[in-house]
Amino acid sequence: MDVSVRFRREMDKGLGRDSSPTAAVKMLPTFVRSTPDGTEKGDFLALDLGGTNFRVLLVKVSDNGKQKVEMENQIYAIPEELMRGSGSELFDHIAECLANFLEKLGIKNQKLPLGFTFSFPCQQTKLDESILVSWTKGFKSHGVEGRDVVSLLRKAIKKRGVSTGTNACYMEEMRHLELVEGDEGRMCVNMEWGAFGDDGALDDLRTDFDREIDAGSLNPGKQLFEKMISGMYMGELVRLILVKMAKEDLVFKGHTTPDLLTTGHFQTSFVSAIENDKSEGLVSAEKVLRGLGLDPSGEDCVATQRVCQVVSTRAAHLCAATLVSVLRQIRDNKAAERLRTTIGVDGSVYKNHPQFARRLHKMVRRLVPDCDVRFLRSEDGSGKGAAMVTAVAYRLATQHAERQRVLDALRLSREQLLEVKRRMGDEINRGLAKESHDQATVKMLPTYVRSTPDGTEHGDFLALDLGGTNFRVLLVRVRGGKRRSVEMHNKIYAIPQEAMQGTGEELFDHIVHCIADFLEYMGMKGASLPLGFTFSFPCHQNKLDQGILLKWTKGFKATGCEGEDVVSLLKDAIHRREEFDLDVVAVVNDTVGTMMTCGYEDPLCEVGLIVGTGTNACYMEEMQNVELVEGDEGRMCVNMEWGAFGDHGELDDFSTEFDRAVDDCATNPGKQRYEKMISGMYLGEIVRNVLLEFTAKGLLFRGKLSERLKTRGIFETKFLSQIESDRLALRQVRSILQHLGLTSSTCDDSILVKEVCSVVARRAAQLCGAGLAAVVDKIRQNRNLSELKITVGVDGTLYKLHPHFSSIMHETVRDLAPQCEVTFLQSEDGSGKGAALITAVACRIRDMSY
Repeated sequence: MDVSVRFRREMDKGLGRDSSPTAAVKMLPTFVRSTPDGTEKGDFLALDLGGTNFRVLLVKVSDNGKQKVEMENQIYAIPEELMRGSGSELFDHIAECLANFLEKLGIKNQKLPLGFTFSFPCQQTKLDESILVSWTKGFKSHGVEGRDVVSLLRKAIKKRGVSTGTNACYMEEMRHLELVEGDEGRMCVNMEWGAFGDDGALDDLRTDFDREIDAGSLNPGKQLFEKMISGMYMGELVRLILVKMAKEDLVFKGHTTPDLLTTGHFQTSFVSAIENDKSEGLVSAEKVLRGLGLDPSGEDCVATQRVCQVVSTRAAHLCAATLVSVLRQIRDNKAAERLRTTIGVDGSVYKNHPQFARRLHKMVRRLVPDCDVRFLRSEDGSGKGAAMVTAVAYRLATQHAERQRVLDALRLSREQLLEVKRRMGDEINRGLAKESHDQATVKMLPTYVRSTPDGTEHGDFLALDLGGTNFRVLLVRVRGGKRRSVEMHNKIYAIPQEAMQGTGEELFDHIVHCIADFLEYMGMKGASLPLGFTFSFPCHQNKLDQGILLKWTKGFKATGCEGEDVVSLLKDAIHRREEFDLDVVAVVNDTVGTMMTCGYEDPLCEVGLIVGTGTNACYMEEMQNVELVEGDEGRMCVNMEWGAFGDHGELDDFSTEFDRAVDDCATNPGKQRYEKMISGMYLGEIVRNVLLEFTAKGLLFRGKLSERLKTRGIFETKFLSQIESDRLALRQVRSILQHLGLTSSTCDDSILVKEVCSVVARRAAQLCGAGLAAVVDKIRQNRNLSELKITVGVDGTLYKLHPHFSSIMHETVRDLAPQCEVTFLQSEDGSGKGAALITAVACRIRDMSY
């Protein structure tokens, strides 16, 4: 356990930017970002260099649902003189072998992707570049350390016209890899753990035998952990122990022989043979010892077997301890109660020693009982692996290019955003002008709100807020002067289905019944107060206290209301009840309410914006430009109804197949096109359509569509806000995907889903910013100012809850309207409070004129 804790500290050192240069365990990034998903296919070459032999392989990967891998390979020897000679001669030899292999298979004219397994410590900066840090395993070729082995290999190939140590790698979260840019997803880390202890971390555990082996090695002081574990040194450790025992007269009657005293004469394969089942192992021990010129007794053979067991068990247990650190790291990364994982293993000691694997497995399970670990023996790991890494890289590059091609349609350039701003400006002018108003998509409806609050408003006002299945009555007490304040009391009432679908009289009688209940609840029965009515349905206004309902939306169907003035309908219902009288002063749209609420806090607020389920804006326009209303003096707030921008094709060249799919299936096809690219009601649906496209192309969820994802509206906009939250780990993205029935989604799928959400939300925020830039620039030009300071009051769930929407929108406005200094103020309770404030302002103006 102690070794495991020490090793975990070394891992952290190796991963850290500041500590990695001095770390013994290097934790080198490999730039392998994904494990195979089974869709890889093609023919690949692989070279495998890691010892005295070297292999060339042709690997055919087929994806016919069977995930088959066929291989042909040839082994070539590397002569001793090349291992110690010049690097260029070594690489020439490798290229020669490769040429021979291609010739033999008759494929020398094919250009195939090649993977190079190079089992020495390397520093990688990308997948196809690898700087050799230091030779190990007896290689000493000069002119290679500190150079990129890929370019050396390329050079050698061009000129013509690849296991005896221990190491491990694992998939680490990018956020922990401080040496590599970016924190999304995972990357395979080559630990180079053989160097654990090179900085003294294992000194108290190393024995005199370990020190003697190190002193006599080609690289003293280096790879100290490897020298306690790996096959290259295991037999030598046993030999040194037997020599010491013989010298102390504990075995062989105190005799040694020249063979027993010669380095390397007790091979690791002897250890495997001697540790076989009891009797067979002792027979092997006798044979080995006699081969070394000794004359062993039965006790000598038992003692030799015991030494082998102690050495190989220590190796297995040390290996288990470091492996456990890796498992703990992965489990912590996933924040899992239990980790289920598979470890791919290769190497002669693991495969050939009769007890090593069992001891390793047993100790791993003892040290981490909360991990379910399966060990999978790799058949031909390095050659096939190089081909698989190449195949995965090939797949990722192709898929990445295709995904970006699709997403690029949803990315808008600055030029395109400036064009959206320009077209919005044109539509604003068309909506304001009498002759073009009827054809304009942006209606620019006069609201008859002539002024924002100036702080002198005071009195008690009632407000009604009707915009959905719930309806609110509010009492708003406005106090002016130095100690300005707004105090509110409200009560929410449900609107029964039968009132929504019945007659207009029934609906308005229900509303008046609720007002009476509220006045009684407030102890103000029979009071007569000025009232503001927030009525969030499309209305045509000819004055402040009149609103002609153009059409019901949001599920309302009450008869006898469309084409009627909702203020008259309300007044009639009040008279029918004969209990109280109310002075209905104003009918208000919710955007205007938002502007007024924020205007009470900040006198510079002259724009109202809503970005929630839908989107709309209003602002104070010069009366001389509002051609639908008589008079040129002063200003009036205009309700833009900007969601309909684009209904005459103004946005066609920016809209994508995904927007068209959303529009086709909506209840109002061809209408509110701008709103459908921006607002909360539609963003999730755009994302869902992109995900369907990616899945159909096999770029996501391994091409498997879940039934749930085919369901319209299943991908809610709140998921976008959750998925894009910076604090959100990818595992939380996965839990959202699992909710959508995508149970087998991978880490890579989560990254892509997050990217789609980000691209769709970013475009929405930029489009909204472009529209707003047109509005503030219009106000600046109206007033002939070189610089305008203005505040925008904002409300709506998308603006308030999405982690990046507001900042991207602000940045876009700054960029597209550089001469305007725009402040954004979030509205608290815009619609109710706003209606009361509009009423208060109207009463103030009315009182002044008396």
